[in-house]
Amino acid sequence: MVDWRFWRRERPLGATLSLRSRGDFGDAHRVDFEELAPDIDVFLGQAAYLQLGFFETVSELIALTPELARKDALSRAAGAALNKHEALVGVIRDRGDDPTALMLPFREPLDDFRAATHGVRPQETMLSVHITAGMLDDFYLALAASYGETGRKIARILRADADRQPIIDILRETVDADEEWRSLLAMWGRRLVGDTLLVARAALRPEHLQSQDEKKVEPVFTQLMAAHSRRMDGLGLAA
Repeated sequence: MVDWRFWRRERPLGATLSLRSRGDFGDAHRVDFEELAPDIDVFLGQAAYLQLGFFETVSELIALTPELARKDALSRAAGAALNKHEALVGVIRDRGDDPTALMLPFREPLDDFRAATHGVRPQETMLSVHITAGMLDDFYLALAASYGETGRKIARILRADADRQPIIDILRETVDADEEWRSLLAMWGRRLVGDTLLVARAALRPEHLQSQDEKKVEPVFTQLMAAHSRRMDGLGLAA
């Protein structure tokens, strides 16, 4: 399990974390997190590096995939992640900040996260991308509501099509053709949840995560888990 505490920073009070209506989340559900949202530099640096990591992982999958049609399909998912990364970097630069400086504190912990969720087989890694990127896109889209106009720009970036349908199609073909794969991927999907929720929870300010704040945190993670269950159901896997 990765220790994320060393990179958390202070931020001014007054931000709000809210869940907006989007895809898996259904109706909007607003939750006040005035003391929990991280400094905007933390938010932008981690969000940008996460997308770069998704691009790198899918690019590795392209190299491991022999079929040309699948290579082409996976390249669209890699391109979508790269586009999101570049758009987030653009927002950072527009604010007058150095993207590398903002992302650097998260390189080691997020690389550790990617290593921990990297499968032995390509299909496991495809499921990792589908599950972890889906959950974290949802979480950071919700968190974006804390940051005014900059947050609205980030929300538009994160709402862009991730082009992960080819990954879903490949996984469905795999599961439908082999019950052993269905069982293995179902177990792998359940394993991914803990590490992914750790990344999300670590983005919140720890000093305010006392017992009285758990009621504020719980609805967000409940909805993240509900969306995860729907992603697994869509693949014919048990969450």
